[in-house]
Amino acid sequence: MAMPVSFHDKESTGGLISKLTFDTEQVLNSVSRSVLVIVQQSAFVIGLIGLMFFISWQLSIIFLLVTPLIAIIVSIVSKRFRTVSKSIQGAMGEVTTAAEQTFNGHKVVLTFGGQKREFDRFAKINKHNRQQRMKLTAAKAGSVPVIQIIASFALAFVFYAVNSESLRESISAGSFVSVITYMTMLLRPLKMLTNVNSEFQKGMAACVSIFAVLDQKTETDDGTLVFDKSQGKIAFKNVNFAYGGVNDKTEATNWALKKLSFELNTGETLALVGRSGSGKSTASSLLLRFYDANEGEILIDGVNIKEYQLKSLREQFAYVSQQVVLFNDTLANNIAYGKPQASREDIIAAAKSAHVMEFAEQMENGLDTNLGDNGSLLSGGQRQRVAIARALLCDAPFLILDEATSALDTESERHIQDALQTLQKNRTSIVIAHRLSTIENADKIIVMEQGEIIEQGEHQSLLAKNGTYAQLHNFQFQS
Repeated sequence: MAMPVSFHDKESTGGLISKLTFDTEQVLNSVSRSVLVIVQQSAFVIGLIGLMFFISWQLSIIFLLVTPLIAIIVSIVSKRFRTVSKSIQGAMGEVTTAAEQTFNGHKVVLTFGGQKREFDRFAKINKHNRQQRMKLTAAKAGSVPVIQIIASFALAFVFYAVNSESLRESISAGSFVSVITYMTMLLRPLKMLTNVNSEFQKGMAACVSIFAVLDQKTETDDGTLVFDKSQGKIAFKNVNFAYGGVNDKTEATNWALKKLSFELNTGETLALVGRSGSGKSTASSLLLRFYDANEGEILIDGVNIKEYQLKSLREQFAYVSQQVVLFNDTLANNIAYGKPQASREDIIAAAKSAHVMEFAEQMENGLDTNLGDNGSLLSGGQRQRVAIARALLCDAPFLILDEATSALDTESERHIQDALQTLQKNRTSIVIAHRLSTIENADKIIVMEQGEIIEQGEHQSLLAKNGTYAQLHNFQFQS
């Protein structure tokens, strides 16, 4: 959660869940079992070899002639274990991702008859996962007998050598029996070390996967200033932004925002309108520093937002998105998510203002009803009312409404518009809307196209220009 939004844009949720569950489990097994066995059995092997050399260095050297060969095999097998383990972790991420997408989109799957396609897709991914595990099992099953066979050949060669004339007289029967006994005792720890090597290599591969995330740069937070409470002034000055970053040829970059400039005073409402993909939501994302502008600067109360601490900056905003996120918790806790210290009375007041109590009172446990995964018990309009109640409770100086009434029916929208007008009093508001009826009273209206401002002004003045805004207005209100 300390990663920037751009990290989550690129990473799949299923892959990250797999790292949190499967990869960490591999590290646990490696640390709790593998390391213990490696330390214990390695000490045992070193002790036995020391005794062998003490009793007869000649026979011990003969046995240890196979050590380089065993070391080569272990090295090759270890690399194989590491490579296959890495593939297994990737396969588990694919399995988790496929399952998560199918479960989350089960209504779409059922509606369009996609069960067979999802079965086949999951079967293909699961088959790949099984194949990788079989490779690991095969490598593990093959390495143990090979090393034991090599050790057995070394033992047989000792039997042969001790019968030679040069060694027969110099080694006593007792020394020979002792060395042979110790050599035989070496076979079991060698087998255990070979077996545990696969677990150890899986843990090492999992560590690489986990630290690939942990070693990445977290969200930049170099600011030192802390808000008491913002005065409510915003200014964009020649802001350029591209999601892919800026390359050497800046003119070839696909800018999401180009030379965006505007000012907003305390208590004013700014409406951003335009076609989908014109950069409206991107501007609000820059305000919250989900992304940083590539060029230009964004000021709050005359200070560049990069100079403020992130936590302090974001506490100044209440945000209602077109994609409402609710948690598997009670209705009251969802409303109070932005202000967990809020009293029960404040929660109820916010719920009444956003017309949440109208449906909450009909629920079995009222505000204490658990909403299910992502608010599955609520309709789209009810979910947005909860999000608006959450914003009301925050009582922040800035308000961002991103298509906040898009999922409401006409009656609900009228109720919410009343609540939003109350909410917007003495607050600086940025309203992103496709439905122009919701922003006619805005102090400033900016029309955007491909990241640029093409028109700005008040509702009546923009209609009088008979430009893009007037065309959008006529299109929506034509009979």
